Amino acid sequence: MGSPMAQNLIKAGCDVTVWNRTKSKCDPLLSLGAKYKASPEEVASSCDITFAMLADPESAVDVACGKHGAANGLSPEKGYVDISTVDGPTSKSISRHIKATGALFLEAPVSGSKKPAEDGQLIFLTAGDSPLYEKAAPFLDIMGKSRFYLGEVGNGAAMKLVVNMIMGSMMASFSEGLLLSEKVGLDPSVLVEVISQGAISAPMFSMKGPSMVQALYPTAFPLKHQQKDLRLALGLAESVSQPTPIAAAANEQYKVAKSHGLGDKDFSAVMEAVRTKM
Repeated sequence: MGSPMAQNLIKAGCDVTVWNRTKSKCDPLLSLGAKYKASPEEVASSCDITFAMLADPESAVDVACGKHGAANGLSPEKGYVDISTVDGPTSKSISRHIKATGALFLEAPVSGSKKPAEDGQLIFLTAGDSPLYEKAAPFLDIMGKSRFYLGEVGNGAAMKLVVNMIMGSMMASFSEGLLLSEKVGLDPSVLVEVISQGAISAPMFSMKGPSMVQALYPTAFPLKHQQKDLRLALGLAESVSQPTPIAAAANEQYKVAKSHGLGDKDFSAVMEAVRTKM
């Protein structure tokens, strides 16, 4: 996700400095003109705004607040925008560390996966310091098609978890429908077409359905990340005593899929967990 986002910034003429825990992943960006720094601290020190895209809360905290984390390179007037999908408490903790340096903080998790990132069609769900939101807006508009400012830190994280909770539940239900149609002698490809023309049409179904029918799951959004987001969403629901039985059931399906070694496949591979149970 981070790489195509950075590519779009470079192509738009932005001065981009990059870092990755695996240095070789920066090579395509360097070939496009990006600069490289050896740590998040050095990136933050050399840039007005630092964007961070990490896979999980632990990584997000380490990159922001660790030994050579970005917070060590920040100072007043600089900004840190965390695009990672994390829970609210994690985002608030990162915010406190960033703001202790005098810098501004914005959480900005995105709705969208690899292809929207490549096409600059992400949806940013932001919260935090409004002056940084205004300053970062031109860059968000290069990387995405829309942006929402949701107020205080934690609201962006919560919105993203709710969105991904719905998405994960939809995919699990879609998988059950495809397999049920097959079991009763229907053509699941026709089911995908029928759904695409009705009230429950969704771009996700039209995009993922044809490959799912063939039991192919090219990775756009890894299943292990979808399960992580469901887990975090269930924790959010628990914190406000909100029942989420459908999401809880979906989460179990993703856990089964992970146990079958499908964590690095696309999240649509949850279909294999449903197939196993059936």
